[in-house]
Amino acid sequence: MHPLEHRIPPPVVALIVAAAMWMNSISGPKLDLPFEVRIAMALVIAAVGVAFDLLGFLAFRKARTTINPLKPQNTSALVTTGVYRYSRNPMYVGLVCFLLAWTAFLAALWPLAGPILFVFYINRFQIEPEERLLAKRFGEEFSSYRARVRRWL
Repeated sequence: MHPLEHRIPPPVVALIVAAAMWMNSISGPKLDLPFEVRIAMALVIAAVGVAFDLLGFLAFRKARTTINPLKPQNTSALVTTGVYRYSRNPMYVGLVCFLLAWTAFLAALWPLAGPILFVFYINRFQIEPEERLLAKRFGEEFSSYRARVRRWL
């Protein structure tokens, strides 16, 4: 097990990435978009993120399983219904949407790397270890789910 696996809560990772995106937006090339367009794009993308996060959270609550990403060993149910029919990780999709909304608001080129870096980090240090645990705990049920539902979208 790598020391970064399940150590930093994904929302904290997203905040760190968002701060780096902001710092990079100051010095890099900008897109010439009116403020109103930037706000509108950011709000639409953020609303999609809120929907993914909320639907994922509610599905976990309904199944009475943990939502704590740092304690996947406390998982008591494999959730495969609702938004989990479309993504194995809708709450992480929601965080990516927030970063994309931030990218739209910043209207700069360098911040585009932020959501990509977030996905790579979350895949390696959060999702892969979670999926190893789910495979052990739920066996064929998880293997079947993984075969029919994509990790992201």
